[in-house]
Amino acid sequence: MKNKILIVILIILLIIIGFLVYDKNVKNVQQTSASGNSENIDGVVEVAKEDIHIKMSVIGDIMCHNTQYNDAYISSSGSYDFSYVFEDVKDYISSADIAIGNLETTFAGKSRGYSSYPTFNTPEELATNLKDFGIDVVSTANNHCMDKNYSGLVSTLNVLDDVGIAHTGTYSSKEAQDTILVKDVNGIKIAFLSFTYGTNGIPIPSANSYSVNLIDNDLILNQIKLAKELKPDLICASMHWGIEYQTKQNSTQEDLANLLFENGVDVILGSHPHVLQPMEKRTITLEDGSTKDCFVIYSLGNFMSGQTKANTKNSVVLNLTFTKSGETGKTTIDSASYIPIYMYKSSSGSVRKYLVMDIEKNMKSFEEGTNKLINQSTYSTLKTELNKIKTTMGDFIEF
Repeated sequence: MKNKILIVILIILLIIIGFLVYDKNVKNVQQTSASGNSENIDGVVEVAKEDIHIKMSVIGDIMCHNTQYNDAYISSSGSYDFSYVFEDVKDYISSADIAIGNLETTFAGKSRGYSSYPTFNTPEELATNLKDFGIDVVSTANNHCMDKNYSGLVSTLNVLDDVGIAHTGTYSSKEAQDTILVKDVNGIKIAFLSFTYGTNGIPIPSANSYSVNLIDNDLILNQIKLAKELKPDLICASMHWGIEYQTKQNSTQEDLANLLFENGVDVILGSHPHVLQPMEKRTITLEDGSTKDCFVIYSLGNFMSGQTKANTKNSVVLNLTFTKSGETGKTTIDSASYIPIYMYKSSSGSVRKYLVMDIEKNMKSFEEGTNKLINQSTYSTLKTELNKIKTTMGDFIEF
């Protein structure tokens, strides 16, 4: 009899506990519904993921002619400091979630002798200054990457590693070539690829054929395949292509862009011409019939250089914005905008003459009578260069 009573009491207690748990879950669901969160079929509350927004800033060719490293030389210490060159535009790079550039020189070491065109070797302090400037990733596959041969290429990678700048396009081993660079930018994973048309006739040693990503369809497709296996949200390819000093892309560039986009690349950053070439939005139809928006800038021109030919001193800081949907997990390009810049060189003074100049900011302060740096002649030059930039680049792009 006692056992029956205990069983009845136990059943009653279980029923009461069950009602209490049910009531608590109902209240949680009601609170969740009111706050906009979601629940699954088991009544477990799931907080809705928020969208992720990031900004990528991109600069063009980072070069260093002898006029530049002589300008940056500090005789009292026998060292170099290029940081002043970037002061006018530093905020644009440091405020980006990720900043990309094209390193078109080598860091082969002082013992090899610092040198300018046609075979570049730059003081290593530039790498430190670029890191302090805010550069996170550089493309190293270009026609000057073998300027100091394979040993110089490896030295360059070591210097970049030492200062903490990620790199892609040249490698010190086959394993490194097959390891795709992926950066997680606030929750958006971006895979970076890089290819060049050649190395200025300097042979790539057969034993080190992995050291430079040359533009080759099979290699491009294999690198894209390796990138896709890592399941990135975006694939970004730097392409060293085109014809020097031409302000319009050619059909080869357009065909390569099609190949890249159709096989999974989302963003193409072009270099080599040393002048700006157009940017454009491309809508690609995929095999399943769906479409996706892509972006290409055929050439970013020179960011930092001692060149003086027409159009080689104007460029842009390119800004791309992306959103990863919290609901679908899909990442899309939102916009492409730019800040017009100019490689200014002062005609007065003996050192610290170079400055990557924000064109519109300096024009505005000159018009307001507060600019102590430029004169009327420089203002007129900036106005002309600004018109050239806008003619080539066109309007900002909204996706």
